[in-house]
Amino acid sequence: MKSRMCSCLLLVLAGSVFGEPQVAISGSIDWEQMEINATVTVDLASAGLRLPTGRIQAEEILEEEYPYLVRPYLLSIPVDSANTLGDLLNRGEFPISHTDWVSAAAQKIPAVVRFDLAALSAQYTLSLKRLSGELIRHSRAHDSIRLLLPVPAIPYTGILIIADEVLPVHGKHESARIRPCLFPRVWDTDMNLIYEQSMIDPQKVLSIVRYVSRDRIFQSTPSGLEEELIRLVGTNPLRIIAQGVFGIYPTDPIIDRQDALQIHSLEDNRRLLREGKIAIVLSPDILRTSFSTP
Repeated sequence: MKSRMCSCLLLVLAGSVFGEPQVAISGSIDWEQMEINATVTVDLASAGLRLPTGRIQAEEILEEEYPYLVRPYLLSIPVDSANTLGDLLNRGEFPISHTDWVSAAAQKIPAVVRFDLAALSAQYTLSLKRLSGELIRHSRAHDSIRLLLPVPAIPYTGILIIADEVLPVHGKHESARIRPCLFPRVWDTDMNLIYEQSMIDPQKVLSIVRYVSRDRIFQSTPSGLEEELIRLVGTNPLRIIAQGVFGIYPTDPIIDRQDALQIHSLEDNRRLLREGKIAIVLSPDILRTSFSTP
């Protein structure tokens, strides 16, 4: 405790003499891995620190500044087609303190010194799957649509929605590429809701879809799928070409009505919804976006 108080005192004294330490962030939001990866760097001279004696103080600066530096990029993430995390935070619907959650949830790689000894950097990883789990509110899966007149259907091992092309936006005279979010909905061409967050079993599933790039579905395996993807959707998924996109943020794929009937006509296929065995194929440049301090 005494050493911690001494460290804090040194930071205060350094700040009063040298001004605010220069701390920068750069990184990416990776929807394939469901992670925010960031590198935070503190300029040692601006903090009035020298190595090796100032290393502990520099690491404390990184720990303090990371939650605030990553905040604008975290809060810009779409939760669904109408809301970002920032919208939820403004309405008091983010379940816990933003800074406390980020500090507790982030995984950190030990800090390293830049080759010229002028700065110290640390890498942080924040799991979007863990974040999705924090936002799930229901305790059991809600029933999906049950048809009065089912159509002939065969059981599939998963659902694969191919949506990496520019698609017409429902209700607008424009087109857009689907963008990833934490809880996308799936609609059919009659605008019936086919899939949403409440349909998953929250005891088994935290992330309701897996986002992948097109190369994951054109492999040299018998099914054409990458082995990791097979573990989610199996070797015989229902392959669906998206027909459109819906939402204020263009996050929700629209699928053909006949494909939707294949899902809802058979209990084995409806079970795929409860278990979240769904992957959406998007463009690589959509799946990974970079950011940095202005």
